[in-house]
Amino acid sequence: MTETIYSQENSEYLEKNENWHIEDSPWKADKILTIMNKNGLYPNSIVEIGCGAGEILVQLQKKMTNKNVMFSGYDIAPDVKHFWPNRINEKIDFFNEDLLKKKEVYDLLLMVDVFEHVDDYFGFIKKASTKATYKIFHIPLDINAMSVLRNTPTVTREIFGHIHFFTKDTALSTLKDCGLEIIDYQYTGSSVEINNGKLSAKLLKFPRKILFAINPDFASRLLGGYSLIVLAK
Repeated sequence: MTETIYSQENSEYLEKNENWHIEDSPWKADKILTIMNKNGLYPNSIVEIGCGAGEILVQLQKKMTNKNVMFSGYDIAPDVKHFWPNRINEKIDFFNEDLLKKKEVYDLLLMVDVFEHVDDYFGFIKKASTKATYKIFHIPLDINAMSVLRNTPTVTREIFGHIHFFTKDTALSTLKDCGLEIIDYQYTGSSVEINNGKLSAKLLKFPRKILFAINPDFASRLLGGYSLIVLAK
């Protein structure tokens, strides 16, 4: 099974994404907490695979009421190590290692914007899923009518290293095909909730919000700008 994460083993990814998406971490942590609280999930141990800079775990620690939760972050990319020293504390630790080769098991596994980078993503999901009872996935939905017209997947591949592209239905089918039980899922809308400064995002913000309020599935398929957060077992 190929476990390499595309473009993140060398400095190419850091050169194109110098902050490793730290600025989005509070928003992502809020989405994770929302689906956890909605489903009464209160883990004592959380591991994130492909944790990058580790800021999502830092934000979760700040926001969770249980201050005894143990957090572990794993990432094989060598460039992420310099983000970690000021994020480590007695409850958070990071490892520049392959989680899939470790024996530890946790209450909750986080896989946030990760498996779209992995060659054998079916094998990766299946093996990673053995590391925790519950799993939360955040999955970019890169395929929509707007992205096809604008050839956005090519840009996404070049800048962010995505080598697989999903809609809501193909994302959920992938997790089910990997033997997972879907407990809950919901759309997340970084394009309408986070100001990324792009003119195209600003122009599409209100059409996306209006159409999403009428029909979320159609809005995602037509205009894009949404991801999917999934709680599975």
